[in-house]
Parts: sequence; C-alpha cells; structure tokens
Amino acid sequence: MGAGQFCTDPGIAVVVEGPDTDRFAAATRAAPGQVDPQVILTESIAEAYRCGNPVLDSRNAVRPLVTSYAAGREAGPNLYETRVSELLADPALGQEVFGPLGLIVLVCDLDEMLTLARGLEGRLTATLHMDGADLPHAQRLLPILECKAGRVLVNGFPTGVEVCDVMVNGGPYPTSTNFGATSAGTMAIRRFLRPVCYQNLPGEFVSEDLRWMKTGLWPRFFTGNYS
Repeated sequence: MGAGQFCTDPGIAVVVEGPDTDRFAAATRAAPGQVDPQVILTESIAEAYRCGNPVLDSRNAVRPLVTSYAAGREAGPNLYETRVSELLADPALGQEVFGPLGLIVLVCDLDEMLTLARGLEGRLTATLHMDGADLPHAQRLLPILECKAGRVLVNGFPTGVEVCDVMVNGGPYPTSTNFGATSAGTMAIRRFLRPVCYQNLPGEFVSEDLRWMKTGLWPRFFTGNYS
C-alpha cells in the first residue's frame, strides 16, 4: 500500500524455520506479483529507494526472492531472505529501506530470535504473530521488544499515524532522538517541553498558563507560595 511509504510499514519478518517456513516465503513471494509498480512521493525518496536495493543485492549471504527495478519515480517490490547470523554480522542488512522492500530473516529457534531482538536498533513498531501455544515464548520476547520499539502489537499490523491520545509514533534511537516522546499524538508536545521548577515566585511573574492550571485542574502541582 502506498509503495511502502508508511513509516510503520513492516520491513523485517523473523521466521522460525520449520514446516511452514517455505509456505510463508512462497505466499510472501507471490503477493507482490499481483501489484503493479507504484509512484514514489518525491524524487529524493525514489533515489533513496534505488540506492537501498544494492545494499542487499551486493551481499552473497542474501537471497533475492522478488526483484524488480525502479525507473524514475516508479518503484516495484523487492523481497530478500537471509539468516540471523548474517544479519548480526552485517547490521547494514537491517537498516530501513523506505519503500516496497522486505527482508525475511530465518532463525533456528527461540534463542536465536531472542539474540536477534537484542541486536536490533530502535524500531517504530514490533509485532508478535502467535497463538496460545506461543505464550511462554512471547513472554520471553516481550521485555526485549518493549525496549526496542515504540509500539508492540500482537497478531496484527501497525496502523499509519493518526493524531489522537493513544497514538505513539516513536521509539528508541534511531527512530527518535527523544526516547521519552512521540512525533505524533497528543504526547508529541513533550518533545518541545522541559521541566522548570518555580519556587516562591510572586504572582505577577507567573505565566497565564500556570495561573490557569492553578485554578483547579492540577492543584497538587501548586503547593508553594504563589500569592
């Protein structure tokens, strides 16, 4: 959707090798074949996408599953596959390529999945695809993912951004330079604020905002001498 130009567009799928792995790869490989090339928003984004593909194409440890070539501002999908050992040895493989590009990372077991999760840089989102039998494994992964992503989901795909109270669109560096705030939603104002303590300030020095707050919304913040 949108030529992959959504900041929460999933870019890496970590899959435990097993009977379903080939079916997952085959279904993922078949889906882009039904999509025509789409137009990238700007020339600079299109150029960045064209420069991102060769990073994966040039690695022998990466296997191309779907390959298409971008021309001008049009972009077709690209899908690659590699192993967790290769990604950990070459972190450039895990860097975001903004556009319709995905990477399947194969792991042998949960321990390798945990190792990969610990080695990832900050992400906007992380999703656990699971059923009831996976709950003990998910409980081991969740504390790591909470430290790596601004949004953690189960059995779903992250939405785009809406400016509302429950929206978080940020995460640990490099997804944000301020790990304690989001770039969208009502909490985004925290990116532009810093705490200041005013003690025993005369009333005429107090800003209109603080006078308004003192009138009843958060009286617990005003226990000093503000008269």
